[in-house]
Amino acid sequence: MKKILLDYRTSNLEKETLLKNGYEPLLVPKNNLLYYSVCGHPDMLIHILDKVNILVHKDMDSFFIYTLKSLGYNVFLSENSIKSKYPYDILLNGVQIGNNFLHNLKYTDPKLLTFLEQKKFLDVKQGYSKCSTAIISDTAAITSDIKIYERLKSVNIDVLLIPPKHIELPGLDYGFIGGTCGLLDSATIAFFGSLKKYKYGKEVLSFLIKHDVKPIFLSDDHLIDRGSLFCI
Repeated sequence: MKKILLDYRTSNLEKETLLKNGYEPLLVPKNNLLYYSVCGHPDMLIHILDKVNILVHKDMDSFFIYTLKSLGYNVFLSENSIKSKYPYDILLNGVQIGNNFLHNLKYTDPKLLTFLEQKKFLDVKQGYSKCSTAIISDTAAITSDIKIYERLKSVNIDVLLIPPKHIELPGLDYGFIGGTCGLLDSATIAFFGSLKKYKYGKEVLSFLIKHDVKPIFLSDDHLIDRGSLFCI
């Protein structure tokens, strides 16, 4: 059974839905260096380098690292420590899509840049790049950030630009589309919540159909930003 990296606060219903679809939840532990809203978000604390290598923040819980290693992954530590205030909380929050890596490169962790040096680097001001970007395939994405939209379009990525807001993120005014979902495989994407309850759900669903990606809704609630989910 494939493992799914999730925020430790993911609801029982969401976890059960994943199990029913053949995916075993693996909860990312709380990081006390980050503020409450994002302290367990996988896209803040972890970067999946490739199928066998994972980069985690250098202060990651040791038992969680042991668990990843026991599953056969090579686990590397970031060079810098995450800090609570922006921009020192974004060091791992970059986006890999196709042969590209998009982030505010001034604040990307140096270890991450070293691992991805063969990629084409795309610099943007939005440091919460992964939070802001839902990856649909190697050639398609969804975002509400105009600069990310323009940068990805410049390298021939098909991008759906949606308005911001209308996504829940406890403790903050609203969350981001990238934090509401994650690919389970090349043809399936899981959402925390339902597109039926999302103001721009029809537009997102049409885009998914265009790219032959089927959505799974982990609950019938409004979309909630849980910091992405990563299938490993």
